[in-house]
Order: sequence, then structure tokens, then C-alpha cells
Amino acid sequence: MNLTGQQYVIEAGDHQVTVVEVGAGLKRYTHAGVDVTCTYGEDVLPPKACGIVLVPWPNRVRDGRYAFDGADYQLALTEPAAGNAIHGLGRWARWTLVEHQLARVTLRLDVVPQNGYPFPVRVEATYALDAQSGLAVTLAATNVGRTRAPFGAGSHPYLSTRGHALADTTLRLPAAERLVMDEKGVPVGTRPVAGSEHDLRRGKRLKSLRMDDGFTGLAAEPKERFAELRTPAGGARLWFDAAFGYLQVLTLDALTPQQPGVAVEPMSCAPNAFNTGAGLIVLEPGAGWTGSWGIVPL
Repeated sequence: MNLTGQQYVIEAGDHQVTVVEVGAGLKRYTHAGVDVTCTYGEDVLPPKACGIVLVPWPNRVRDGRYAFDGADYQLALTEPAAGNAIHGLGRWARWTLVEHQLARVTLRLDVVPQNGYPFPVRVEATYALDAQSGLAVTLAATNVGRTRAPFGAGSHPYLSTRGHALADTTLRLPAAERLVMDEKGVPVGTRPVAGSEHDLRRGKRLKSLRMDDGFTGLAAEPKERFAELRTPAGGARLWFDAAFGYLQVLTLDALTPQQPGVAVEPMSCAPNAFNTGAGLIVLEPGAGWTGSWGIVPL
């Protein structure tokens, strides 16, 4: 039995994607039989949040605590070592299938009001393949409650290095600013990347650089809103629309044994946005939000 539940396969031309029920995650993306994103086995949980959808907040909430509209809330601490609430409430939920066609699948999650997040929000994740342009992912959320709701969204794909070490991988990020993190992995400020090892705007080999860092100051022009990973065996371009103002980048020499990975996570808000308001979406009753990102094999 797959620990991630039902497996939904979609195809277009030489492209094939597997989306899983638990976490509405991108488990695998191949082009002409070659992995474009990192994957994992049937009998394991998604390593390091591989492929999952991040709602109703991405990344971390410091100490799991926040205040909203005059009330204080305490979320469950799902990153115990650092004492944070991480990656939202959809990570271990079984999402409901809405539609499954040859090249398209949509899953839905009704976020159940609960201690720490008493806001009913409906979220849908749609994965669609095109034989020419590759994968497009659309996240959509609607506040189905009677009060305002704080909200953020993101995704956690890992781009495959196609068998090459991180040292031989080139990464481009369209980001002018890096988030300065504290010991909990929570931002305490921003710093220009210019002149630093984190200036990847023109792309450069990672060599010894390893990251678990947030970035903002993203390119404004739509044609420049993409990150790109390249290796001697090919790579991938991850594009994102203006709904995503932040990227989190995590580099792992061994996401799984013998499989390095580079997570490039489009996020609508900064880590800890429930406290800082940086990029926070406030959904009025009945209001919605949508954002799209995608991957083009190179």
C-alpha cells in the first residue's frame, strides 16, 4: 500500500506526472522517462516535505503563535526541535479527488476549523500537463466561513540534479534580497544579495554553497520570474506568477540515498507571515485567491 494514498497519473506527449492523495503532492515528474523532479518510494513518507502543497500557510510560524483580528491563537508545534508550526495543515490530510482526466487532475481540501486555525477555507490544487510547455500547477483558495481568515500558500517541489552532485549543479534565482533567518529558521530581516555568495541572479554553480534560505525582491517582469537548475545532463525551469512573492530554497546532498535535490518553493508570503504580515493574504468571507507555477524540462 502506498503510504501517500491514491496515486493519480497524468500524461501529455513525453511528459508524465504522478500526484498523490496525501498532501496533494507532486510525487514524480518525468520527461521522456527521465526524472525532472525528485521522487521517493511507495513505502515511505515524502522525505523533507517532497512535493507537498503548503496551506493555509507555507514554511514556519514562530512558536506556533500568532494574533489575528484581536484574538490570540496557538497552533500545534509540528517542528518540535525548533518549536515552530511548519508547512500548514494539508501535509498529512487526504485530499479529495475533484477531476481526473488524461492530462489534468484536481484535488480539494476543506481545511477543518480547529484549535489554532478556526477558519474554514477550501483549497484546490490542479496539476495540468502540456506536451510542449510541461507542467502547470494552480492553487486556489476560498474562504467559506463567516469571518476573515489569514492565509498563505506554497508548494515544495524538488528539482532533480539528474544524477549529478550539487557541486556540479548550476542554479539561477531571480531574487535581489535574501531573508535573514534566526536559529529557528524564522526571518528577522532582509539583506541584498548583491556581492554575496547568494547572488544567483545570473546563475552559478553551487560548488560548496548549501542553503535553507528564503528569498524575495523577485523579478517584476513575467518573463524573468523563473528559477533554473542546470546540470551536464539537463535540468528544469520553475516559473511562477505574481501571486508568489517569495521563494524558499533548500539544497540537500541526499534527499534520499544517492539522490541530491534542490527544493525551490514558490510561496505567497514569507515564513512567519501570520506574525509579520509580510505577504499575508487576508481572505474576506466568500473571497478567493489563486496562484500558478510550473516546471519546464530543460
